[in-house]
Amino acid sequence: MNARVLSTELRRSVAPWAGAVVLLPALAFLYLIPGPWWTGTAAWTAQWTSLALWTRSLLFYLWPLAVGLGALQGLRDHRSRMSELLASTPRPARHRAAALAGATAITLTSAFALLVLVGAVQVVAHTEYTHLGWLPISLVGALALVAGAVLGMGAGRALPSALTPPALAIGAFVFTALLQTSWGRTETTTATGLTSTEPNKVSLLSPAVQEVRDAFVTLSASVHVGQTIWLLAMTATGFALLVASTARARLIALTPVLAGAVLALSVLPSDPHRMYVVDRAAARPVCDGPVCVTRTQRARLAALAGPGKEALRLLHAALGDRAPLSVRENTTVRPQGSAPKWSRTTVLVDFDDDIVASAGNGEELTRALVAEGLVPGCAPVGWESFGPDQYAQAVAVGWVLGDFRPLPGTLSADMRRELDAEARPVWRKLEALPRSGQLARIDAMRAAALSCEGDPFEALKGGAAR
Repeated sequence: MNARVLSTELRRSVAPWAGAVVLLPALAFLYLIPGPWWTGTAAWTAQWTSLALWTRSLLFYLWPLAVGLGALQGLRDHRSRMSELLASTPRPARHRAAALAGATAITLTSAFALLVLVGAVQVVAHTEYTHLGWLPISLVGALALVAGAVLGMGAGRALPSALTPPALAIGAFVFTALLQTSWGRTETTTATGLTSTEPNKVSLLSPAVQEVRDAFVTLSASVHVGQTIWLLAMTATGFALLVASTARARLIALTPVLAGAVLALSVLPSDPHRMYVVDRAAARPVCDGPVCVTRTQRARLAALAGPGKEALRLLHAALGDRAPLSVRENTTVRPQGSAPKWSRTTVLVDFDDDIVASAGNGEELTRALVAEGLVPGCAPVGWESFGPDQYAQAVAVGWVLGDFRPLPGTLSADMRRELDAEARPVWRKLEALPRSGQLARIDAMRAAALSCEGDPFEALKGGAAR
């Protein structure tokens, strides 16, 4: 395949349109539709790994489009009624197939690279943590688009019908949907009694990835290897179908994709905790005395250090030797629906937590950190709640600081009135108790809050933990 032939293919085929169909809807989705990819520490323009994972998640929609467009490209000879004429020429079929597949591969890869580049320009402005660990995620994503398009071309050549492109696109979409839901998820029951699901190794055959929740979570090396094997096998089958001229050759052409699926499943991890793993380099702490953040958030350390140290001082003054000794960004990754784990000696901070994210700097952030140190909250991972934990936070912070004021957050006016009505009377009764009685109730509240096995607000009222 020489440059002149490739240039002709780029001008006269649907390859440029394939690139546009991938790039433009992806940008429209990311910029026009509100979602978790917009905000928080794991936004698609906040960190390099988040950028790679969010753009990979778009393959849930883009990969079926690539398959359908590839099938449309594969129908070209049949539509022009040139199949017999081209078969009689001395030029080998593999040369024509390489030119056809190469043109589409170039445009799809360029479109995906441009999508990543648009995000990369913004990531550079938003983070000081630079690394190359995100690159394999994006490279596998580009390979997935090429593999889907080449497979679609081969299928379109083998099944020359006007219904083939839409049928393949719909089939590919159903395939990715099933891998993200029933086929690719294993149902579990958490310690809290809630039903949750975790990905299994079959889900990793999907070109897309699950929603990004943490900036320092990435895919393991074994996932990259297994997915690359699977996608290369898919590409080989698509190319073999493109050059096959008999029914027997088309059946043999299916061998690579079947063998690739078996080999990939033998390489892909079966434990969910070995699929999406913590990037240890990204989660490495950067500290200012007792206050630490991860390398991904080290730009926040300057603003967190002062309020963090002040929060520790206030907690020590109130609790004595039982007070936390440090403030650290929470790097524990737990399954959706599971109970969180907290520490008595460390205030664990999540910058996406509403009370911290809304605090800003200075005194409000100090109040938020005091609240997190006393009642960190026991809502299951991935869930939001409003109730006893928030009431207990307000009372506990008011007890430490000596005044009852609303905590930072995005609660509605009605919720704030409800919180005030529930928590303020309990705070007044707590303040009226002798010091020993106050400490007894605060200790009972902390025990319930940190273990997630009781009701901290009930403990503040003097009742038994549930």
